[in-house]
Order: sequence, then structure tokens, then C-alpha cells
Amino acid sequence: MITTEGRGMKLRGWVETAGACLSGLLFVLVLAWPDWIEAAFGVDPDAGSGTLEAVIAVVALIATATFSLLARLEWRRARASRMS
Repeated sequence: MITTEGRGMKLRGWVETAGACLSGLLFVLVLAWPDWIEAAFGVDPDAGSGTLEAVIAVVALIATATFSLLARLEWRRARASRMS
């Protein structure tokens, strides 16, 4: 149940969970298909060196970790409020 108040997890927790999933998918996409920018947009912004893809992978990994930790905290808050 998605709620903004009460006993269920707040909308914020669901948004954080979705952010973790999406940034994780981006991370896997960049690792599995390193030249996706060239294929998707028809441009080569880093002249084939892969630097841009590496930066995107690092940012996606950091975002995944951050969103995951925030979502975990929200899940724990919701669980604690149900227990009390």
C-alpha cells in the first residue's frame, strides 16, 4: 500500500526504491553495453575512449548505493511504526 501517512511505507520510500532500481539498471546497462551512447544517439562524445561511460557507471553506482540506503531506512521506519 502506497501512503503518505499512517502505517504503510511512505511514498518517499517507494520513490527511493524505484530510484535504486533504475540507477542499478543503468549501471548494468553501461557495464554490459559500453558503447550504448554511440548507438543510441549517433555521437561519440569521448572519441571512443569510454571515459564518459565510466563516469556514468560510477555515478549510477553511487546513486544506486545512496537510494538503496535511503530506501532501507524508510522501510525500517515503516516497520518500526507498525510494531509500536
